Amino acid sequence: MAMAFDPISQLDRLAASVLDSVRSPRLMPVDLFRDGDKYVLHADLPGVDPGSIDVDIDGSQLSIRAQRTADSGEGSRWLARERSAGSFLRQFTLGDGVDVERISASYENGVLSVIIPVSERAKPRKIAIESSEHRQEIAA
Repeated sequence: MAMAFDPISQLDRLAASVLDSVRSPRLMPVDLFRDGDKYVLHADLPGVDPGSIDVDIDGSQLSIRAQRTADSGEGSRWLARERSAGSFLRQFTLGDGVDVERISASYENGVLSVIIPVSERAKPRKIAIESSEHRQEIAA
Protein backbone atom coordinates (compact mmCIF):
# COMPACT_ATOMS: atom_id res chain seq x y z
CA MET A 1 0.00 0.00 0.00
CA ALA A 2 1.55 3.30 -1.10
CA MET A 3 1.22 6.26 1.24
CA ALA A 4 1.89 9.77 0.04
CA PHE A 5 3.74 12.11 2.35
CA ASP A 6 1.92 15.41 2.81
CA PRO A 7 4.05 17.77 4.92
CA ILE A 8 1.20 20.22 5.57
CA SER A 9 -1.13 17.59 6.98
CA GLN A 10 1.74 16.13 9.01
CA LEU A 11 2.42 19.58 10.52
CA ASP A 12 -1.29 19.98 11.26
CA ARG A 13 -1.32 16.63 13.06
CA LEU A 14 1.83 17.46 14.98
CA ALA A 15 0.42 20.82 16.09
CA ALA A 16 -2.90 19.24 17.03
CA SER A 17 -1.21 16.50 19.05
CA VAL A 18 0.97 19.02 20.92
CA LEU A 19 -1.97 21.29 21.66
CA ASP A 20 -4.17 18.33 22.55
CA SER A 21 -1.65 16.98 25.03
CA VAL A 22 -1.76 20.31 26.88
CA ARG A 23 -5.55 20.35 27.03
CA SER A 24 -6.86 18.08 29.72
CA PRO A 25 -9.30 16.61 30.54
CA ARG A 26 -10.88 15.72 27.21
CA LEU A 27 -14.58 15.79 26.43
CA MET A 28 -16.52 12.66 25.63
CA PRO A 29 -19.31 12.70 23.02
CA VAL A 30 -22.75 12.06 24.51
CA ASP A 31 -26.36 11.58 23.47
CA LEU A 32 -29.03 12.66 25.96
CA PHE A 33 -32.75 12.12 25.48
CA ARG A 34 -35.96 11.61 27.41
CA ASP A 35 -37.67 8.24 27.07
CA GLY A 36 -40.97 8.24 28.94
CA ASP A 37 -40.31 8.59 32.67
CA LYS A 38 -36.51 8.69 32.42
CA TYR A 39 -33.63 10.52 30.82
CA VAL A 40 -31.06 8.36 29.05
CA LEU A 41 -27.46 9.47 28.59
CA HIS A 42 -25.05 7.51 26.36
CA ALA A 43 -21.37 8.50 26.50
CA ASP A 44 -18.83 7.11 24.03
CA LEU A 45 -15.81 5.79 25.91
CA PRO A 46 -14.24 3.13 23.68
CA GLY A 47 -11.10 1.49 25.02
CA VAL A 48 -11.66 2.81 28.55
CA ASP A 49 -11.09 0.43 31.45
CA PRO A 50 -14.50 0.12 33.18
CA GLY A 51 -12.73 0.31 36.55
CA SER A 52 -11.54 3.84 35.72
CA ILE A 53 -15.06 5.18 35.14
CA ASP A 54 -16.49 7.29 37.95
CA VAL A 55 -20.06 8.60 37.94
CA ASP A 56 -21.01 10.76 40.90
CA ILE A 57 -23.52 13.35 42.03
CA ASP A 58 -22.66 16.37 44.15
CA GLY A 59 -25.82 18.33 44.85
CA SER A 60 -27.33 18.88 41.42
CA GLN A 61 -24.06 18.23 39.52
CA LEU A 62 -23.66 14.87 37.71
CA SER A 63 -20.00 14.19 36.84
CA ILE A 64 -18.60 11.46 34.62
CA ARG A 65 -14.85 10.83 34.70
CA ALA A 66 -12.83 8.18 32.89
CA GLN A 67 -9.25 7.36 32.02
CA ARG A 68 -7.84 5.81 28.84
CA THR A 69 -4.20 4.75 28.87
CA ALA A 70 -2.15 4.95 25.69
CA ASP A 71 -0.66 1.89 24.06
CA SER A 72 3.04 2.17 24.73
CA GLY A 73 3.87 0.42 21.47
CA GLU A 74 7.50 0.05 22.49
CA GLY A 75 9.54 -0.89 19.46
CA SER A 76 6.69 0.12 17.15
CA ARG A 77 6.91 2.82 14.52
CA TRP A 78 3.66 4.75 14.64
CA LEU A 79 2.18 5.71 11.26
CA ALA A 80 -0.93 7.30 12.72
CA ARG A 81 -1.99 7.92 16.31
CA GLU A 82 -5.35 9.67 16.46
CA ARG A 83 -7.04 7.99 19.44
CA SER A 84 -6.53 10.26 22.39
CA ALA A 85 -5.50 8.96 25.79
CA GLY A 86 -5.76 10.60 29.16
CA SER A 87 -8.57 11.87 31.37
CA PHE A 88 -12.11 12.42 30.17
CA LEU A 89 -14.65 14.58 32.02
CA ARG A 90 -18.24 15.59 31.42
CA GLN A 91 -20.50 17.42 33.88
CA PHE A 92 -24.23 18.07 33.79
CA THR A 93 -26.45 20.15 36.03
CA LEU A 94 -29.58 18.22 36.99
CA GLY A 95 -32.88 19.98 37.53
CA ASP A 96 -35.28 19.48 40.41
CA GLY A 97 -37.41 17.08 38.37
CA VAL A 98 -35.13 14.04 38.59
CA ASP A 99 -34.89 11.28 41.18
CA VAL A 100 -31.17 11.39 42.06
CA GLU A 101 -31.55 8.42 44.46
CA ARG A 102 -32.47 6.06 41.60
CA ILE A 103 -29.83 7.01 38.98
CA SER A 104 -28.09 3.94 37.57
CA ALA A 105 -25.21 3.36 35.15
CA SER A 106 -23.84 0.52 33.02
CA TYR A 107 -20.94 0.14 30.59
CA GLU A 108 -21.09 -2.12 27.55
CA ASN A 109 -19.24 -2.19 24.22
CA GLY A 110 -17.46 1.09 24.92
CA VAL A 111 -20.64 3.01 25.76
CA LEU A 112 -21.52 4.25 29.23
CA SER A 113 -25.30 4.41 29.77
CA VAL A 114 -26.69 6.50 32.61
CA ILE A 115 -30.41 6.23 33.41
CA ILE A 116 -31.84 9.25 35.23
CA PRO A 117 -35.44 8.68 36.38
CA VAL A 118 -37.92 11.55 36.46
CA SER A 119 -39.20 12.20 39.99
CA GLU A 120 -42.83 11.44 40.78
CA ARG A 121 -43.65 15.09 41.39
CA ALA A 122 -42.28 16.06 37.96
CA LYS A 123 -44.31 13.49 36.01
CA PRO A 124 -47.30 14.79 34.05
CA ARG A 125 -50.65 14.11 35.68
CA LYS A 126 -54.30 14.89 35.11
CA ILE A 127 -56.05 17.38 37.36
CA ALA A 128 -59.74 16.75 38.04
CA ILE A 129 -61.93 19.71 37.18
CA GLU A 130 -64.81 20.41 39.51
CA SER A 131 -67.84 22.51 38.72
CA SER A 132 -70.46 23.96 41.03
CA GLU A 133 -73.12 21.62 39.51
CA HIS A 134 -70.96 18.58 40.19
CA ARG A 135 -70.36 19.59 43.82
CA GLN A 136 -74.12 20.08 44.41
CA GLU A 137 -74.87 16.57 43.11
CA ILE A 138 -72.33 15.06 45.46
CA ALA A 139 -73.71 16.98 48.45
CA ALA A 140 -77.32 15.91 47.76
